[in-house]
Amino acid sequence: MTPDQMRDASLLELFSLEADAQTQVLSAGLLALERNPTQADQLEACMRAAHSLKGAARIVGVDAGVSVAHVMEDCLVSAQESRLYLQPEHIDALLQGTDLLMRIATPGNDVGSADIEAYVALMERLLDPSQAPVQTVAPPPPEPAPVSPPVVEELPAEPEPAPPVSSEPPRQNKRMTEGGERVLRVTAERLNSLLDLSSKSLVETQRLKPYLASMQRLKRIQSQGVRALDTLDGQLKTLDLNLEAQEALADTRRLLSEAQALLAEKTAELDEFGWQAGQRAQVLYDTALACRMRPFADVLAGQVRMVRDLGRSLGKQVRLEIEGEKTQVDRDVLEKLEAPLTHLLRNAVDHGIETPEQRILAGKPAEGLIRLRASHQAGLLVLELSDDGNGVDLERLRGTIVDRHLSPLETALRLSEEELLTFLFLPGFSLRDKVTEVSGRGVGLDAVQHMVRQLRGAVVLEQTAGQGSRFHLEVPLTLSVVRSLVVEVGEEAYAFPLAHIERMCDLAPDDIVQLEGRQHFWHEGRHVGLVAASQLLQRPAGQSNEETLKVVVIRERDAVYGIAVERFIGERTLVVLPLDDRLGKVQDISAGALLDDGSVVLIVDVEDMLRSVDKLLNTGRLERIARRSQQATEAPRKRVLVVDDSLTVRELQRKLLLNRGYEVAVAVDGMDGWNALRSEDFDLLITDIDMPRMDGIELVTLLRRDSRLQSLPVMVVSYKDREEDRRRGLDAGADYYLAKASFHDDALLDAVVELIGGARA
Repeated sequence: MTPDQMRDASLLELFSLEADAQTQVLSAGLLALERNPTQADQLEACMRAAHSLKGAARIVGVDAGVSVAHVMEDCLVSAQESRLYLQPEHIDALLQGTDLLMRIATPGNDVGSADIEAYVALMERLLDPSQAPVQTVAPPPPEPAPVSPPVVEELPAEPEPAPPVSSEPPRQNKRMTEGGERVLRVTAERLNSLLDLSSKSLVETQRLKPYLASMQRLKRIQSQGVRALDTLDGQLKTLDLNLEAQEALADTRRLLSEAQALLAEKTAELDEFGWQAGQRAQVLYDTALACRMRPFADVLAGQVRMVRDLGRSLGKQVRLEIEGEKTQVDRDVLEKLEAPLTHLLRNAVDHGIETPEQRILAGKPAEGLIRLRASHQAGLLVLELSDDGNGVDLERLRGTIVDRHLSPLETALRLSEEELLTFLFLPGFSLRDKVTEVSGRGVGLDAVQHMVRQLRGAVVLEQTAGQGSRFHLEVPLTLSVVRSLVVEVGEEAYAFPLAHIERMCDLAPDDIVQLEGRQHFWHEGRHVGLVAASQLLQRPAGQSNEETLKVVVIRERDAVYGIAVERFIGERTLVVLPLDDRLGKVQDISAGALLDDGSVVLIVDVEDMLRSVDKLLNTGRLERIARRSQQATEAPRKRVLVVDDSLTVRELQRKLLLNRGYEVAVAVDGMDGWNALRSEDFDLLITDIDMPRMDGIELVTLLRRDSRLQSLPVMVVSYKDREEDRRRGLDAGADYYLAKASFHDDALLDAVVELIGGARA
């Protein structure tokens, strides 16, 4: 490559960088002008951005960019001089030009001269008042942007605004932040390594503290030695020592004094070094951690434009309002949120917002409003996406459920609003009769729920007929760092994330009551179930001389339980160290971490632990040891595991089986059931099909592949009563398939007796 070619390549790269920044200014400004076409500041910003791009394109020799930017600038100047009032068709055309400029600036673009000529002709017709208004076609709705793997990231983690507008091209290959700092690019792998090294550095500096304490102790011992020598010297003065003994004593005193002075000096230096090293390590760690955090606005790039364009293509007027754009979130979480948010926004525009005519008839403004709010709450990122549309037609939803044979009519009529709305998250479920470019395939909400669960979060849908819908999402603020309460259980350290802790308390023995064979204590006007952490984590109960019981009250939405531990160690900020994939899902544990002294601590999976607590309480396995030993002489009862994510169905099955004398354990989804099957022995498995994390088909398939469990009888109980659903369950390895509509007769109990016999062995 010749020097001139290298220079041209460098200039084209600079032009691409400037086009990237200036088209962002144009997009934001044009969307603002669509709502208020006379905003002088936005007109000025857009005009200058187009002018800057025209000058830069002219210098690097990109004639196509000059032509497009020039006609866009003419349009904006006409609007500034009040010779033109910007209509929706003008905004459409200017946005089209913005996209065209970005394509022109992209290396290897496929923009031909015909495209440029057609666009220039379009703008000239729009600017010529003698011609009839040109009807422009809104661009097709953009497809959801794929979630790219975290290959590269920008440092620092602040969003990159546009550089200062100038007609001169940039002279240096630098990207600048608002504060004038230079922005570099670094691979995600190196960033993760930096955070890992900084956290280890912080841990290593903490090890200086016990070493310094030992030095201080040695200093005190030496001081005591000096005083003992002084005492000995006083006693020896009464004796008649020869000259050599006196000189030896003086040398000993001198050497000891020098050693004491040197030790005091080095101890002070070590103390100062330890303090400075600790401060620097903390700053390094905080800086590396901040590099992972990015503002929520980073995931919103293009979403406002996408909502506007999609609304235009559907004949709707829609506006997206965003709150909390500066909320800091871990970059890994942001990357995984992009696709779910796109799905939810498209869903709100297509299914939620009505046409202008329908809204006016309903007494609403012609323009629909979608609000997206991001905030921090108890260590979680909380997202609320609401619209003022028509809500969900529950009767139509109920009819669709029956028409698709997902549930019998009798059962569907008894479903509550909350249960009906959960069907919207099923794979392949849609209220659309026909598949369009926007929706109808039933993948949107299913994909949202899947991604949120991968983040260990939750999504809830609420709606008000005729007034709109609201999606409430909660996901961890960061996947790499967690603020936790470290406790001791069975002489080992465990960490509870603070985001899930309601409070810590000390319980006196008199505060614990037995209700229906379960342990409870009074908390905020309600009885809260209590269980020992040693039983949950399968650790030997430690010995404690404390008169009170240390309890951690954990909460996950409406579920509240107390976990008894042996000792509170304290709050710590822990760097999450993922467990080896070969371990699979460890029950009640999500990850590991290192404490200040370098020792290992396991981080509790609170959501998983709550399921374990619920299972222990409902199965009555919290009885005292003495009572268990008395029952050991009786004939053992057969044990049944019930796996269902519906509390109502789960409790109904449990009570039916308990009344027949069976011992019953419960699990709230397939993953919880699989953990129970691997850790305990059962005589029968009863499972639902549609469940979060792991469905019933996956659970049965895993069970049949396990040499220890493959002969365990399995009954599938499901809302689905179609022959193909029945065949699917039996093909996976189930021994019996029962519809949930049969709960009101003895079909369930008769099937259990048929499979495993009576309750006693």
